[in-house]
Amino acid sequence: MNIQRLLICICVVLTAAISATAQSKVWSTEQAQKWGKENPWYCGVNYIPATAINYTAMWDKTSFSPEVIEKEMKLMKSLGMNCARIVMQYAVYEEDPAYFIRTLDRFLSICDKYGVKVMPIFFDDCAFGVNTDPTVGKQPEPLEGWYAWVWSPSPGYSMVVDERTHGKLEKYVKEVMNHFKNDPRIFVWDLYNEPTNTTMPERSWPLLRKVFTWAREVNPKQPITSGLWNENKELNDFLASNSDIITFHCYASKEETEKVMKEHLKLGRPTICTEWMNRVAHSTIPEILPMLKEAHVGSMMWGLVNGKTQTHLCWGHRPEQLPYTGVWQHDIYKGDYTPYSAKEIEIIKKTTK
Repeated sequence: MNIQRLLICICVVLTAAISATAQSKVWSTEQAQKWGKENPWYCGVNYIPATAINYTAMWDKTSFSPEVIEKEMKLMKSLGMNCARIVMQYAVYEEDPAYFIRTLDRFLSICDKYGVKVMPIFFDDCAFGVNTDPTVGKQPEPLEGWYAWVWSPSPGYSMVVDERTHGKLEKYVKEVMNHFKNDPRIFVWDLYNEPTNTTMPERSWPLLRKVFTWAREVNPKQPITSGLWNENKELNDFLASNSDIITFHCYASKEETEKVMKEHLKLGRPTICTEWMNRVAHSTIPEILPMLKEAHVGSMMWGLVNGKTQTHLCWGHRPEQLPYTGVWQHDIYKGDYTPYSAKEIEIIKKTTK
């Protein structure tokens, strides 16, 4: 009997180990290609409501605005767009996890009503002003002339570098992902936006490695990814080898974008350019969008309606440089929902047919 029990225990341990191994594997190329064939060509935007100054404001109890989101998703549908990439905010989750999950669910429902699939992002290292640790509640109003002046990373630099807090972040990732891991309204999980894009890039590595481990343990139905965004070979090798599908950022001319795109396509996986469209850097809709469509590379430009983030300005723009008289860097609609360029709108609609 003792031997039988021992054998049973061994079998249980082996089964658990095999299961854990299966969960931790990156999708095979064949599995990724199958996903690509089952999904349409994705074309959309990096989305933040025009009334939100940062992603904290997008989700916070004081400023979440389903009415604005509905109006802007309707605008996306009119363009033929079918996807939106958004950053979730850990600080809002931490304050009230149940509220955050309900709010994310409501956002997904609004998007679904207009045929828009969602790519949520858990973590983000980007900051454009003095705000590197988000706080919930009413957010500051814009400082005219300052590009994204209170943009709030998630979870914030203090938690990224303090590994004692990572247990809280693990709970966040797993609870949100487990809740939506079979949800068809989500088409990809983006685990970390531009990891290492800080003054201390090496401090992002522990959280980056962990979030991939946590996601594999959940084993969602949707693919997981994190976008290649710079020329750091170590980082790019890690992201490419751990992502089910390839995503990348490229704010550059048609020639440079095509070069980068073709390099990523060599990996043989579905590929989406999750950040592009910077008119100042010659990353323009007439030049880039048709090329991405022809290559069947997904397109997610930045962004939709110009608002409190002031992303029509150039990166690094400050109030003392006003008035700004150059072309808009980002966004395709003005705050009154009229097009920045009628020609761009025409090209988008023609390409998404």
